Amino acid sequence: MALLAAASMWGLMAPIGKAAMEAGISGLMMANLRMLGAAVCFWVTSFFSKQEKVSPHDLLLLFFAGMLGIVCNQGCYTFGLSITSPVDASIMTTTMPIVTMVLAALFLKEPVTPKKVVGVMLGSLGALTLILSNAGTGGQEGSVWGDALCVTAQVSFACYLTIFKRLITRYHVITLMKWMFTYAAICFIPFSYHDFAVTDLTAFPLRVWAEAGYVIFFGTYVAYILMLVGQKALRPTVVSMYNYMQPVVGSSVSVAVGMATFGWVKAVAAVCIFVGVYIVTQSKSRAEMLAKQEQ
Repeated sequence: MALLAAASMWGLMAPIGKAAMEAGISGLMMANLRMLGAAVCFWVTSFFSKQEKVSPHDLLLLFFAGMLGIVCNQGCYTFGLSITSPVDASIMTTTMPIVTMVLAALFLKEPVTPKKVVGVMLGSLGALTLILSNAGTGGQEGSVWGDALCVTAQVSFACYLTIFKRLITRYHVITLMKWMFTYAAICFIPFSYHDFAVTDLTAFPLRVWAEAGYVIFFGTYVAYILMLVGQKALRPTVVSMYNYMQPVVGSSVSVAVGMATFGWVKAVAAVCIFVGVYIVTQSKSRAEMLAKQEQ
């Protein structure tokens, strides 16, 4: 349920964030606003939650986790989205579960079972069908560099999910996020400083700040808390499979506000995604397979 809610918030973030960037907030500014805003939110929250001491070794690991899971992921995706089309960016997100499945097999020795492969491919097929069914003839054209940045964002997040799985289980969600976002915000300032310096922030209307506020609070702060809750309990491939829920949310909202229609193609695509996610969640983990062998 936590991952479903996080995926829903991320699904809404692409069109809302794109609207704010089209109003004048650059991709680099938006990425750094996400990191700075989330860092502030997590530090404020930490004063009202469990206080934990993090070892120097784990603080160093959290720095690298922040680089992969936040700086590279958010920076590449947000900047890529600013120079490519939302449709292309959404298509690129479907690569994450496939990359995560491969990395989990290499680093965590998670088995690549036929059930898992079928589930990932079925979900990918459904997501691609849904995204392409929403693609119109108008709007911004895709960009090779933008698409490449969006793919890089997915690969970096898949690496984060896999490599830091054990670290994530040792600390409270708020403790992890406050350090990761603090590192990320500091490291990203040099990339976005010029954009902040040349932009008149007071010129943006309230609507644009509301859109940016959604990206910071719901699309980052709340969504990352929910994602980490799911990451603590589930395997990396299962966590990444909920990425396929983002186009479902986007399509549902488009239909609800009258921007798109609901037909049998969308229905079949949605069913493929739900079935694919269910199949992967039912596949056996390495621990379960070892336990069965010992019986």
